[in-house]
Amino acid sequence: MSYDAPFAGLKVIDLSQGIAGPYCGMLLAQQGAQVIKVEGTGEGDWSRVLGARYGDHTTFSIIGNLGKRSVALDLKTDAGRAVLWRLLAGADVFIEGFRPGVIKRLGFDYDTVSARVERLVYLSISGFGQSGPLVGRPAMDPVLQAFTGLTAENHGEDGIPHRVPVIPVDMVTSLYAFQAVSSALYARRDETGGRYLEASLMQGAAGLQAIRMMSAILEGGPVRPGGVPHGVFQTRDGWISVTAIHDREWHALCGAIERPDWATDPRFALKAGRFEHETTLMALLREVLATQTTAHWSQRLAAANVMHERVNRYADFVKEPQVTETGLIAWLTQAGVPCPVPVANLPGMARFADGTALATSPILGQHTAQVLGEHGYTGDEIAALAASGVIGLPKTPPAGPAPTASS
Repeated sequence: MSYDAPFAGLKVIDLSQGIAGPYCGMLLAQQGAQVIKVEGTGEGDWSRVLGARYGDHTTFSIIGNLGKRSVALDLKTDAGRAVLWRLLAGADVFIEGFRPGVIKRLGFDYDTVSARVERLVYLSISGFGQSGPLVGRPAMDPVLQAFTGLTAENHGEDGIPHRVPVIPVDMVTSLYAFQAVSSALYARRDETGGRYLEASLMQGAAGLQAIRMMSAILEGGPVRPGGVPHGVFQTRDGWISVTAIHDREWHALCGAIERPDWATDPRFALKAGRFEHETTLMALLREVLATQTTAHWSQRLAAANVMHERVNRYADFVKEPQVTETGLIAWLTQAGVPCPVPVANLPGMARFADGTALATSPILGQHTAQVLGEHGYTGDEIAALAASGVIGLPKTPPAGPAPTASS
């Protein structure tokens, strides 16, 4: 155990799919845990078929499985379930993300598993939770954005609700789940039993929007902005985000855009007036900012210490000097992917190093034989299980290091 690998020596069995559960498991792997990813023998975790596919990978499956070992296993068979029971021996954490009720039908619900695996931290991740009228409804990030109010809140001047495309609900749910598992593992040092944990996309979405939701209830309608002016404005050659909340920031902005008269205009001089005349002020500011380039305004706003930034595309962002200087991005090579891909180094964790086990996402079933061998299966038994379709083996194992039981 060390600061770089505080969960070294812990064993995690990860049956989750998509991104909320897998990303939680990935974070555990990055903190030193041995994470065995158990997925189906067909296409595997359905994150492997979300969006553009590169061999066994998509961007979802790469991010969700860095540092794990993949075991392809048919849990619909008695033999497959027997293999999973063998893998569960000595496990510290179990993660499942099936629709509520499925894991019980498979025979691996918390009561059943915890009766055989001592002091297990068991995490269930679902869409709407484990009970209630929507418990059985299929759910993904866009569904929960709509259900919890996020889509309605995310609208521009056109008034049309829009989905946020960066799966914020999945990602924040995984972070809440990770902190819950981490806290449980810390507390387990002084506990004699295990712990059942539940996380849902609905919980994650509600937690993410806590301030906005509270404001909407208190204000009885559309949420008042934190300050005026604020927003994204078109320039001569692009877009720029500008925010001026306090009076001093507004006065600085007026100086930067060479409109000092606005700072003393009775309509705009004070914060309350800017709120009252928001529509007029925003229209005037848009007209001015459209006259010059983004670089021009950025230089002037930076000199005046006004909060702003140009609106980058991802290809621009990863090349920013600030990003390079801070070492934010690691470029990682993955099997079947035509070029290295950018992965953000994670706060408080060791940086990814290309080609290492923790920076590599496994192809489907890549470690099936290795993991089963570590759990007492002979070569002949593994071959027989593969021949019967109970387990899946990779067709072309990728080169490079893989996590081991001791890593």
